[in-house]
Order: sequence, then C-alpha cells, then structure tokens
Amino acid sequence: MFQSRTHNCGELRLSDAGKTVTLCGWMENVREVGSNFAFIVLRDFYGTTQLVAESAEMMAAFKEINKESTITVTGVVRERQSKNPKQATGDIEVVPDKVEVLGKCRFNSLPFEINKSREADENARLKYRYLDLRNPEVKSNIVLRSNIVAALRASMIEHGFLEITTPILTSSSPEGARDYLVPSRNHPGKFYALPQAPQQFKQLLMASGFDRYFQIAPCFRDEDARADRSPGEFYQLDMEMSFATQDDVFAVLEDVLPPIFAKFGKYNVASSAPFKRIAYLDAMEKYGTDKPDLRIDLEVSDVTAEMQGCGFGPFEGAEVRCVVVHDFAETRKFIDKLIADTEVISGNKACWFRLDENGELVGGISKFLLDRKDAVVAKLGLKPNSFIALAAGKKNAAQKTAGVLRRLLGASVPGHMDKERYEFCWIVDFPMYEIGEESGELEFCHNPFSMPQGGMQALEEKDPLDIFAYQYDLVCNGVELSSGAVRNHDPELMIKAFSIVGLGEEDVRAKFPAMYGAFCYGAPPHAGIAPGVDRMVMLLAGEDSIREVIPFPMNKNAQDLMMGAPSTVDPKQLTDVHIALIKED
Repeated sequence: MFQSRTHNCGELRLSDAGKTVTLCGWMENVREVGSNFAFIVLRDFYGTTQLVAESAEMMAAFKEINKESTITVTGVVRERQSKNPKQATGDIEVVPDKVEVLGKCRFNSLPFEINKSREADENARLKYRYLDLRNPEVKSNIVLRSNIVAALRASMIEHGFLEITTPILTSSSPEGARDYLVPSRNHPGKFYALPQAPQQFKQLLMASGFDRYFQIAPCFRDEDARADRSPGEFYQLDMEMSFATQDDVFAVLEDVLPPIFAKFGKYNVASSAPFKRIAYLDAMEKYGTDKPDLRIDLEVSDVTAEMQGCGFGPFEGAEVRCVVVHDFAETRKFIDKLIADTEVISGNKACWFRLDENGELVGGISKFLLDRKDAVVAKLGLKPNSFIALAAGKKNAAQKTAGVLRRLLGASVPGHMDKERYEFCWIVDFPMYEIGEESGELEFCHNPFSMPQGGMQALEEKDPLDIFAYQYDLVCNGVELSSGAVRNHDPELMIKAFSIVGLGEEDVRAKFPAMYGAFCYGAPPHAGIAPGVDRMVMLLAGEDSIREVIPFPMNKNAQDLMMGAPSTVDPKQLTDVHIALIKED
C-alpha cells in the first residue's frame, strides 16, 4: 500500500516532459476553472508541483479531498503553457490519471492559511506548530538551523575538538538562574537538576586530561522569555580548551564563525578576524551597554560637568550622558515617541534639546542651557540642526538610558546604521565583583569560576570592586552570543575568591565537590566559551524573535501549547517520587 514516489515535488524539469511519474505530498490548493478543469498545487518538503485535472473523473476525485490531506498521484509530465519563473518546477505540470489519499485531513477549514501562518496569532501558531512548520518559509529556518549546526560541528572537529556529551540529570548548582528540578524515586526527598550549562562537567573534562572538548549542548533555565531568549531550554556551542589563554579562545572562534556567517548569513558583509576588543567599562561609557551594536555610528558622551548647576532638577547631583545626531530633520512627533519609548525600555526618563539652523538652542530643556551655550556646543561639537538626547541619574542608569537612546536613534534616523552586515566584538575585562542591585551586598559579577586578573595578589590587596576577571562576551549586532572566561583552576585562588563574598572553604566543597576535588589533583589552566546556537541562527536568518528558529518553542509564559506542558500528573506518579502538592489559599 505504501507509495513509491519516483520524484519529489521540487525535482521535475522540462527535460522530464513525457515521463510518467508518481508524486506524494500535501494537497495545498485546488483552483477550479470551469466544470471539468482545475489546477492543484502539491507540496512536499522539497517544493511544489502544479497538477492539472482535465477530466470529470479527476475533478470529482480532487473535490472529495480536503486541503492539507496527503495524497499520491500518478500522471504524465508536460510543458506548461503559462510558465512560472519564480517556481523551480514552473516550466512543467503533471496531468494525473490516478490519485489516492494517504492521510485524510478531516477538517474543512484550518486554524490559519499554511502559506500565511506567520501572519497568524502566535499562540495559534504554537498550538498547531505542526501546521505552521508546513509553511516553506517557516520550515526554511529549521533547515538553516540544521545546516548551521552541521557546519559548526564539522569546523570544531577540524580544529581538533572532541565531541563529548555530558549528563542531563545532575545536581543543583548556583549558576545565576533557577533550576528545573527532577525528584528522585529511589532517594526520597532528594532531587536531580537539569543543567543550566555543562560548565562544571567541561571543566572536569579538562582536569581529566581531555585537551579540547565541545558539544552542541542543551541547557535548561527556568527564566522568563525575551525576543532573544527562549524560556525552558536552549542550545549552545559549548567548548573548553586546556593550557589555553583568552587569546587562544578568541583565535578559535574568530576562525570558526566568519566562514559560517559568510555562507549562511542573510547579509554578505561580516567582521573579519581579529574582532574588535572593548573593555567593559569603556563599552558602558561609549555605548551605554555591554552589548553594543557596532553597526550604529553614534556614541554616548559624558556631559555631567557641563550640565551641573544649570537649574534643571534631574541633572543636579546626577551623572548626565547624551547622544548627538547631526543633520537631524525628524519631527516633534518623532522626538516625543523617542522619549516615550526610551522610558518604557529603560525605566528612566530622557530629555532633549536642539541647535537649530540658525545656531540657537531650542526645544526641550534648552532654556536651562542658554547661559552655557558655547561650552555645550564646544564640548559636543554641535552644528546647526544637531539634536541632543540626554539621560541623567546614577552612573549606571544614565549610561544604560543613553544606550537605549543611541540604539533607537541609530535604528530610526537614516544614515546612522548599516543594517545589512554582521559586526562582531569582544567585550573584555569584566569586573570580578559588584554590589548586587537587590541584595545590596558584594556578589560575583558574572561567572564565579573566572580567573581574577592579578591572581592571589589582586584578591588579597585590591578593593574587590577594582578587580577585573579574565572574562569576555562575544557580541554581534547588539546581541550577546556568548559569555566565556579563563577559569580559576587553582583551589587556593578559588577559596580566596569565594571568601570575599562570604563563602568559606566548606561552602565551596559542599557546593562544588567534584570540581574542587579534581582541581586538588592538579588541573591544567583552561578557558572556554559557549555561543548560543539559537541566537546565532536568529541572526543568520534575519529574524527578530528566537522562537522563529526553534522547531517546537514554548510561548512567552514557558508553556508548550501544542503538547499541553506543563500539565498535571496522576497522583500515583507524585506518590512514586514522594511529592505532595500543597494547595495555595
């Protein structure tokens, strides 16, 4: 009963005219022309082929079939009178003499039109993802993802890395996000955790003598969704190198990524090695973010000194940053939207003024600056028709708000952003410690396993807030692709680093027993990084949402609408794993 197709739906050409062929696929559409004539579009994974029903018998057969049913047809290939140059099979059509339904669509109407599924409500798309994926445009992203992963794997192997898979069921570890916990049936009251990343395992591989490791690693984090972050699970190109420095890691990725971006990217221009390196503090001061989009030519300026004492309340005792756009010709409506959008995104208010065509300060807060016009113009190099957007507050808030202004202005004012290119950069020299915004206490700034710059001497003699780490981020077009670091492989250094945030040797041993123990047996210096595969594919596909490049994504609320997850389970299943539910009042 199973069909034996002779060709797929994207394969037939004019040279096949006269052949009897068998095709299989989904019946995409039927367009009737008169009572005994119809055009039918047959679609499979490879493309579409036009069928032509020219008899009452064939017409009757196709009219009985609902759209999106799977069918097999046998017929003769012939040249089309009206060719379609946009279609690979547009020179031919097939006149079927036999049609058979393989899988019947039992519904007369669909949740959405397949070829326009991207215009449908996202929840409907996710609930019926198997229909959404029939859309060739949606499917192409998944094919692209597969090809990119294959290319990454091949390149890493070519660079001498060994692919090793690490455990999915492991122990809970404080790595910055909430764990997904899995109760143990055989050990009542104890839990496994799904790994937020293979961080400890890959470092243990280095301590075990494996020189270069990688895997396309699944990671699990119970965190909220964003446009560039999928809740629940994601994948990364995880890698680690023994006897390696920061420069060694950079050299590998600067060799691996550019060819892949050149081959698969939507844009033809990409940074070549070496990628630009920007210190974290410089990035915050110059771009207002540690994820700068270098396609934008605007920069942030510090005008704190020039604005003090001007009489504008929000500036008094505050840090002030600004972004200047020359030859500004946008409307007041544009400015109002810019200020409103900035507040929504940053949570902070912004303000503005202009230097008009006559060289006068006008609009916004200009009245507060009239007595210092010359100093402001000189400091910022203003020209007639310059627009100045400003942000004030504590240093970090002023920088970040100015960074939002820079990004919005660069993306919307013509001439300040070359959108059709990929611009990479490394953000380096991250602070080792910071004061936590919520706790108000000293915390690790990023990865607690990073090697401090200056080693033990820095940990013993410097103010913790002045210590930098050998930690780095890879950024492309304003998207953080990855964080990485040279690891702290010295147990004494590790104990000292953790003691600064109030954790003693016993705490380190309890939280990281395997890694601490392995390092006590002599570990090599090692470093690594883990670029996000989902984010990489999103950039290469030119998509704004990461969900467009994941085969079966969750929605923004971490729900799988198609499978109905998360879901309730049978009480016996809970009993088996020693779990009792507590009903909230």
